Amino acid sequence: MVFHVSQNGWRRVRFVVALSVGLVAVCSLAACSSEEDTSQSEPVVEPEPTASPVAPAREGAQRAVVSDILPYAEVDEELVYGHFVFPSDMIEPLPAIILIHEWWGLDNNVKSAADRLAAEGYIVLAVDLFAGRTADDVVDARTLMLEVVENQALASANIQQAVGFVADTAGAPTVAAMGWGLGGSWALNAAMLVPDDLDAAVTFYGQVSDDADRLEAVSVPMLGFFAENDRGVAAADARAFGEVMTSLGKDVEIVIYPDAGHGFANPDSHNYNAELAEQSWRQTLEFFSTSLSDNGA
Repeated sequence: MVFHVSQNGWRRVRFVVALSVGLVAVCSLAACSSEEDTSQSEPVVEPEPTASPVAPAREGAQRAVVSDILPYAEVDEELVYGHFVFPSDMIEPLPAIILIHEWWGLDNNVKSAADRLAAEGYIVLAVDLFAGRTADDVVDARTLMLEVVENQALASANIQQAVGFVADTAGAPTVAAMGWGLGGSWALNAAMLVPDDLDAAVTFYGQVSDDADRLEAVSVPMLGFFAENDRGVAAADARAFGEVMTSLGKDVEIVIYPDAGHGFANPDSHNYNAELAEQSWRQTLEFFSTSLSDNGA
């Protein structure tokens, strides 16, 4: 699969990045490409509703960021646009994080989370699996999610090209994937889709698997946050995932919060727990600092 973008589109990418970076070479006029993995088994999916993720703000000064909506992929002959953000004082390309939304879509809360990650010293691309659409209610959210479930090859191509975009076009030396709910499921899928191109993955209460044959493909460190009282992603499933990963010799850490429910990190959820949200956010930042440290932010 080859991703073609118009000259004007690539000039825009080049301008946005070079505006701060001062490196014309960060983005080229060459097209971004990725090969579709036809051997990939069916991805895990998220059946339960989640609130839109908002990363808790950290105390103290953060780096100013520059953001824009840019095309990063071509899926089913349509350009896909994502929220691309990086620190305004970036001198050289930094490690990148692919941020994957849940069933509400790429809304303002997801973009805010991307901005906060970028302020910590990362290039961040918040991808869009819903072709520019967002949901305001459960019915619409479920409809959008089912479209992804029924067309998983398109979502796979989307994320594969997103990884290629930040690595090849933005020049990120290392790349991680992170998501909540549906996005958390696809963070794991990304680790199986492009194990050679990814360096870390974080899932917040995403559907996981205990299929050793599938998980054998994972070669990156993984961090997972789950809730004991989650009715959609059972804590037992999270434990089984961690046990199989460990038995396979994978680098994995599973955190299961007692007395917490699905969406504990999301301020819009009735299960929101500010203390756990802050704790998991800080642990995530520490994880990225370590797993992407060879070319650290």
